[in-house]
Order: sequence, then structure tokens, then C-alpha cells
Amino acid sequence: MKKLLATNDNSPTLFNEKFQEAYHSTTGAITEAIEKFVKPSLNLLRKKELNVLDFCFGLGYNTAALLQSVENTKISVIGLENDADIFEKIQQLNPDLKYYEYIKKLKNNYHVKKDFFEIKIILGDARDTVKTLQEKFDFVFFDPFSTKKCPELWTEEVFRDVFKIMSEKSILTTYTCSRFVRENMRNAGFHVIDGPCVGRKSPSTICIKE
Repeated sequence: MKKLLATNDNSPTLFNEKFQEAYHSTTGAITEAIEKFVKPSLNLLRKKELNVLDFCFGLGYNTAALLQSVENTKISVIGLENDADIFEKIQQLNPDLKYYEYIKKLKNNYHVKKDFFEIKIILGDARDTVKTLQEKFDFVFFDPFSTKKCPELWTEEVFRDVFKIMSEKSILTTYTCSRFVRENMRNAGFHVIDGPCVGRKSPSTICIKE
């Protein structure tokens, strides 16, 4: 069961009963996607073609926010998601994101393609599915549930697996600044810096594969 919630920027999110946590902070679902994931990535790297890994795809806001931010860029997105039901649940959402209708279409066969972008969803435990990827990624939107609710996705092993499939000078963005998470990131090989503070005093986190 997933309950519909409103956030402070008037964009909707859902509450996941299994993890007892919302998919976004109350600051604003779209605000979080743009400010913590998309903008920090684009500020550090711009290319004519981008391969993107949306690690824990969820409601698809991070991907949708990216699409409307770089409409003159060819984008290929692979989304890792463990909850097949989420694609039915997001049919009730109507966020102010230009390409969200294509996120909704993913429920048909977990694949959608349009002019400048293509999105593919891989279902399963992200700890396993990440090991199967052959692509090299420029951006990674790392967006699991919190370290308290889903600690198994914030381990050094997971970050090592992600590091292996990232291009040189590529960017990983995430919302947490947890000390143990950053230590795991550094041990995996990342250069770790502060991301923007959005709706709270503590920063988000940016990782760079140098």
C-alpha cells in the first residue's frame, strides 16, 4: 500500500508502508529531484550524449526532471527498481514535469523511447541487477530509501559495483551526507564533496569518479 502525500512545493509523492518512509522529503518532491540530483550533475558535466543510471527508480522524478533540463541532449536511462507495483501506483500522480507521461508509460513493458531519450527498467534487487550492467554511465542518481530503512543498499560493496560501471569524470549524486555512507564511497574509490543544502542544514553528497 502506498499513500498519496503532498510536499511543500505542491508536488505529490507516495508513502511506502513497507519501508515506512515517503519517496521524497517534505521540502518538495520535484525540488529535491532538481536541486539534489539533476543540477549538481549538470553543473559538473555536460555532454551531447548521456548514459544515466537511476539507482532505485521509484517514482521516476529524477529522470523526468533531467529530461526537461536537457532537451537538446541524447539521453539513455537505465532504472533499477525492485517494486514492480510502483509503475501502477504512479498512474495517480500528476507532477509538473514535462515528460512524466512517458514515466507512466513504463508500466506497459518497462521500456519507452522518444525522439531524444530512451528509458529501460530492470526489475530486481539492485544489489544483483547492478552487477549485470555492461554500459558505462555518466550520471548516477543514487536514491534508495534511507540508511535506517534500507542499509543494505548503502554498503561499500554496492558503491564498488557502481564505481566499476561509471565513466571517467562521471558524477554520482545522492541526498544523504551520512558519515558511514561517505566513508563507504571513499573506500570504493570516489572523490566525495558536499552537494547543495535543500530544505535542511546538512548538505547532500556528490561523488566524482576521477
